[in-house]
Amino acid sequence: MEIRIAKPGDEHSIIKLVKELAEYENEPDAVFNTAENLAEDLFKRKLCEAYVAELDGQIVGFALFYTSYSTWNGACLYLEDLYVQEKYRSLKVGSKLFDQVVQTAKDRQVRRMDWQILNWNKLAIDFYNYKNATIDDNWVNGRLFFN
Repeated sequence: MEIRIAKPGDEHSIIKLVKELAEYENEPDAVFNTAENLAEDLFKRKLCEAYVAELDGQIVGFALFYTSYSTWNGACLYLEDLYVQEKYRSLKVGSKLFDQVVQTAKDRQVRRMDWQILNWNKLAIDFYNYKNATIDDNWVNGRLFFN
Protein backbone atom coordinates (compact mmCIF):
# COMPACT_ATOMS: atom_id res chain seq x y z
CA MET A 1 0.00 0.00 0.00
CA GLU A 2 1.19 3.50 -0.82
CA ILE A 3 0.11 6.72 0.86
CA ARG A 4 0.72 9.61 -1.54
CA ILE A 5 -0.43 13.12 -2.31
CA ALA A 6 -3.37 13.21 -4.70
CA LYS A 7 -2.58 13.95 -8.33
CA PRO A 8 -4.71 14.94 -11.30
CA GLY A 9 -6.93 12.04 -12.25
CA ASP A 10 -7.45 10.93 -8.63
CA GLU A 11 -10.45 13.23 -8.25
CA HIS A 12 -12.77 10.60 -9.77
CA SER A 13 -11.80 8.00 -7.18
CA ILE A 14 -11.94 10.55 -4.37
CA ILE A 15 -15.46 11.67 -5.32
CA LYS A 16 -16.55 8.03 -5.45
CA LEU A 17 -15.23 7.59 -1.90
CA VAL A 18 -16.88 10.86 -0.79
CA LYS A 19 -20.20 9.45 -1.98
CA GLU A 20 -19.54 6.22 -0.07
CA LEU A 21 -18.84 8.30 3.03
CA ALA A 22 -22.09 10.22 2.53
CA GLU A 23 -24.00 6.93 2.35
CA TYR A 24 -22.28 5.73 5.54
CA GLU A 25 -23.32 8.98 7.24
CA ASN A 26 -26.93 8.48 6.05
CA GLU A 27 -26.73 11.47 3.69
CA PRO A 28 -26.56 9.86 0.22
CA ASP A 29 -28.15 12.86 -1.52
CA ALA A 30 -26.03 15.52 0.20
CA VAL A 31 -22.98 15.43 -2.11
CA PHE A 32 -23.18 18.22 -4.66
CA ASN A 33 -19.47 18.36 -5.43
CA THR A 34 -18.24 16.84 -8.68
CA ALA A 35 -14.95 15.35 -9.76
CA GLU A 36 -14.42 18.39 -12.00
CA ASN A 37 -14.99 20.85 -9.13
CA LEU A 38 -12.74 18.83 -6.84
CA ALA A 39 -9.97 18.79 -9.45
CA GLU A 40 -10.27 22.56 -9.82
CA ASP A 41 -10.11 23.09 -6.04
CA LEU A 42 -7.29 20.60 -5.44
CA PHE A 43 -5.00 21.24 -8.37
CA LYS A 44 -5.73 24.68 -9.84
CA ARG A 45 -7.10 26.83 -7.02
CA LYS A 46 -5.17 24.82 -4.37
CA LEU A 47 -7.91 25.38 -1.79
CA CYS A 48 -7.31 21.97 -0.29
CA GLU A 49 -4.99 18.99 -0.47
CA ALA A 50 -5.50 15.27 -0.20
CA TYR A 51 -3.58 12.13 0.49
CA VAL A 52 -4.77 8.90 -1.05
CA ALA A 53 -4.15 5.30 -0.06
CA GLU A 54 -3.49 3.20 -3.12
CA LEU A 55 -3.45 -0.59 -3.09
CA ASP A 56 -2.83 -2.63 -6.22
CA GLY A 57 -3.51 0.43 -8.40
CA GLN A 58 -6.83 1.23 -6.70
CA ILE A 59 -7.49 4.17 -4.39
CA VAL A 60 -9.12 2.70 -1.27
CA GLY A 61 -9.05 5.71 1.04
CA PHE A 62 -8.34 9.42 1.27
CA ALA A 63 -7.73 12.26 3.69
CA LEU A 64 -8.64 15.76 2.51
CA PHE A 65 -7.36 18.77 4.46
CA TYR A 66 -6.61 22.48 4.25
CA THR A 67 -4.99 25.27 6.24
CA SER A 68 -7.28 27.14 8.57
CA TYR A 69 -6.55 29.98 10.93
CA SER A 70 -7.17 30.58 14.61
CA THR A 71 -6.95 34.10 16.00
CA TRP A 72 -5.75 32.57 19.27
CA ASN A 73 -3.23 30.11 17.83
CA GLY A 74 -2.35 31.12 14.28
CA ALA A 75 -2.14 28.61 11.43
CA CYS A 76 -4.00 25.33 11.91
CA LEU A 77 -4.71 22.34 9.73
CA TYR A 78 -8.29 21.20 9.23
CA LEU A 79 -8.96 17.58 8.30
CA GLU A 80 -12.20 17.76 6.32
CA ASP A 81 -12.63 14.06 5.63
CA LEU A 82 -10.84 10.80 6.32
CA TYR A 83 -12.43 7.75 4.74
CA VAL A 84 -11.36 4.21 3.95
CA GLN A 85 -13.44 1.56 2.26
CA GLU A 86 -14.65 -0.88 4.89
CA LYS A 87 -12.89 -3.98 3.55
CA TYR A 88 -9.49 -2.24 3.85
CA ARG A 89 -9.87 -0.83 7.37
CA SER A 90 -8.26 -3.89 8.98
CA LEU A 91 -5.06 -3.02 7.09
CA LYS A 92 -4.64 0.17 9.18
CA VAL A 93 -5.15 2.34 6.08
CA GLY A 94 -7.00 5.01 8.09
CA SER A 95 -4.25 5.09 10.66
CA LYS A 96 -1.60 5.56 7.98
CA LEU A 97 -3.57 8.34 6.30
CA PHE A 98 -4.20 10.09 9.61
CA ASP A 99 -0.54 9.80 10.61
CA GLN A 100 0.49 11.32 7.27
CA VAL A 101 -1.80 14.32 7.82
CA VAL A 102 -0.46 14.70 11.38
CA GLN A 103 3.09 14.66 10.03
CA THR A 104 2.16 17.32 7.47
CA ALA A 105 0.73 19.48 10.28
CA LYS A 106 3.96 19.07 12.26
CA ASP A 107 6.15 19.78 9.22
CA ARG A 108 4.21 22.98 8.57
CA GLN A 109 4.51 23.93 12.23
CA VAL A 110 0.82 24.63 12.66
CA ARG A 111 -0.40 25.04 16.20
CA ARG A 112 -3.43 22.81 16.03
CA MET A 113 -5.17 20.19 13.90
CA ASP A 114 -8.97 20.04 13.90
CA TRP A 115 -11.71 17.82 12.51
CA GLN A 116 -15.31 16.91 13.28
CA ILE A 117 -16.88 13.60 14.21
CA LEU A 118 -20.56 12.80 14.10
CA ASN A 119 -21.66 12.13 17.66
CA TRP A 120 -23.14 8.73 16.72
CA ASN A 121 -20.01 7.50 14.93
CA LYS A 122 -18.54 5.34 17.69
CA LEU A 123 -16.02 3.71 15.34
CA ALA A 124 -14.56 7.12 14.45
CA ILE A 125 -14.62 8.33 18.06
CA ASP A 126 -12.81 5.16 19.17
CA PHE A 127 -10.27 5.58 16.35
CA TYR A 128 -9.43 9.16 17.34
CA ASN A 129 -9.30 8.24 21.02
CA TYR A 130 -6.81 5.50 20.08
CA LYS A 131 -4.77 8.23 18.39
CA ASN A 132 -4.75 10.19 21.69
CA ALA A 133 -6.89 12.98 20.26
CA THR A 134 -8.91 15.31 22.42
CA ILE A 135 -12.61 14.91 21.66
CA ASP A 136 -14.12 18.29 22.47
CA ASP A 137 -17.85 18.40 23.03
CA ASN A 138 -17.92 22.02 24.22
CA TRP A 139 -18.37 23.60 20.79
CA VAL A 140 -21.55 23.66 18.72
CA ASN A 141 -21.23 23.88 14.95
CA GLY A 142 -22.66 26.83 13.06
CA ARG A 143 -23.10 26.89 9.29
CA LEU A 144 -24.48 28.91 6.44
CA PHE A 145 -25.09 27.24 3.08
CA PHE A 146 -24.86 29.16 -0.19
CA ASN A 147 -26.38 27.65 -3.32
